[in-house]
Amino acid sequence: MMALHPKIIDLTLDRVWSLLEALGNPQNDLPPVIHVAGTNGKGSTQAMIRAGLEAEGKRVHAYTSPHLARFHERIRVAGTLISEPDLTALLDECFEKNGGAPITFFEITTCAAILAFARTPADYLLLEVGLGGRLDATNVVAAPALTIITPVSIDHQQYLGETLAEIAGEKAGILKRGVPCVVGPQQDAALAVIEDRAERLGARVIASGQQWHAREEHGRLVFEDEQGLLDLPLPNLPGVHQIENAGAALAALRALGFGETACEAAVSRAFWPARMQRLRQGPLVEAAPGVELWLDGGHNPAAGQAIAATLDRLPARPTWLICGMLNTKDVRGFMRPLAGHARALYAVSIPGEANTLSADDTAEAARGAGLTAHTAESVQAAMDLVRHEDPEARVLICGSLYLAGAILRENG
Repeated sequence: MMALHPKIIDLTLDRVWSLLEALGNPQNDLPPVIHVAGTNGKGSTQAMIRAGLEAEGKRVHAYTSPHLARFHERIRVAGTLISEPDLTALLDECFEKNGGAPITFFEITTCAAILAFARTPADYLLLEVGLGGRLDATNVVAAPALTIITPVSIDHQQYLGETLAEIAGEKAGILKRGVPCVVGPQQDAALAVIEDRAERLGARVIASGQQWHAREEHGRLVFEDEQGLLDLPLPNLPGVHQIENAGAALAALRALGFGETACEAAVSRAFWPARMQRLRQGPLVEAAPGVELWLDGGHNPAAGQAIAATLDRLPARPTWLICGMLNTKDVRGFMRPLAGHARALYAVSIPGEANTLSADDTAEAARGAGLTAHTAESVQAAMDLVRHEDPEARVLICGSLYLAGAILRENG
């Protein structure tokens, strides 16, 4: 499939429409779709909605990207990760029907996922956008049950535009005529674009700070909307930013007609790896028993701010960062919020990734962001250096979902 990849990635739906037609248009046979776009928080929000729906006994398909340890994580069919034989058969079928035409890896695998979802009965499909929204391969559902736009920030400028308004316009491309849209917390420029498109399409907006509010109060999550107030446990996904993600998930569940049982399960039962995940097993943990080890795959400035806010809330403990990033990211923008929260940063390259930023360049960017930075040959080597300096340190491995995936394959 990789050999079919176009020479240049041009965001278009033409290749997807052609393949879907050859497959018999499975996008027309899906259960009610909840389509999720945004820059940050898509995966966590989706995980919470899924937990809520499943607590009500619903069969739920889910599509997400990228994967961390195994490709199968992207396709959850009626609550279960797709099996190896089923995945192989679907990919073979899509490859054959595509007839050797140019198509991106994400486009053909998204078609395979849609085929899987169309062939297995379910009550809902949670469909996460890969990149942008308007021209994303997932944007082929004519009338979803609900759309969601999580916080929009600057990322993937080479594809989506240089300004926040341009990027928000791409995300808002998932809105459909007459279909309500839950909107997470947004900067004014992004919200104005989303609301303008929604008005033109007659799509009801259910926006944070307007139609719903979510906040922490006395160690609880308080959610308010037009239907009333919910007093719930704090999200079990760590991080203060999960309050906002939980708010969007709760607003979505309420818009779909679900009550307190689904809402409480959404915040208390969701699991989403590599989002401020505490690692408790594997070689890294076993080699440093006194170290408190965390993992996060965030990689843009908004993620850096969320991580910093979470570190602020953890019990005081000397913190070191082990960071590897891709050369396509705003490295200093990600690191700048973390400068006041870490003793030092150890920079590594991401194993097996052609687009990894070198350890030297990562360390240089960290110094430019105000961090004390060194390089290390590997994550294990960095752990050894930290442990030698402080056997009871807190260590956060961060900077890329690709690095997080490499860590989880051995320590997840």
